[in-house]
Amino acid sequence: MKVVFIVIGVIVISLLLFAIYRYIVVKIQNNKLNKIRLERVEPIYEKLRKKIELKEEEVLPFASNILTRESTYQLLKEFNKTELFPEIYYTIEKGAESHLANWLEFPTELDSCPDKIELEEKVRIDFDGNNVFYYVFKFLTNEPHWASKTGWMFGVVGPYFDDSQPYDFAGSTFSRLTPKESEISAQDEAKWVHQNIAMRR
Repeated sequence: MKVVFIVIGVIVISLLLFAIYRYIVVKIQNNKLNKIRLERVEPIYEKLRKKIELKEEEVLPFASNILTRESTYQLLKEFNKTELFPEIYYTIEKGAESHLANWLEFPTELDSCPDKIELEEKVRIDFDGNNVFYYVFKFLTNEPHWASKTGWMFGVVGPYFDDSQPYDFAGSTFSRLTPKESEISAQDEAKWVHQNIAMRR
């Protein structure tokens, strides 16, 4: 009986140590990534912070870049300068696309920005008589990334509502890295995220 308790104790301690190690490693990686993200928009941030005139043409390269688009809008909003954000990128689809790219970049997810990303379908789900929308994208990574062999995969961003604004936070952004060529449709993937991510928050 003592041996059973010792084995269970060793397993529990091992799991606990692994969880602590994983938490520390992920936190370090996230801090590193957040620093990189700030550096990407530093030229805009410095001008806004120092109250130096910023022109729309200076904002355009940051708004067109999928990895800096979302943070560029949030920076401009913080400094009450959203009129400088290019109208072509002020849509829910463009905001969702950037949000997914940033989410996938996290080390615990794809650990990279996709090389290609395209809207597959906007899915409407009836939720207690209200419309809930999810944007389902397909994305692809090239070699030598480990996911390049999978081909196109689905990523879901949402939920959005009838009155949502383009850069509202999409709290249920998720990807199971499901291959697009599987039997699961874009609608199925959005429903899975709605039921298993959004409804459990």
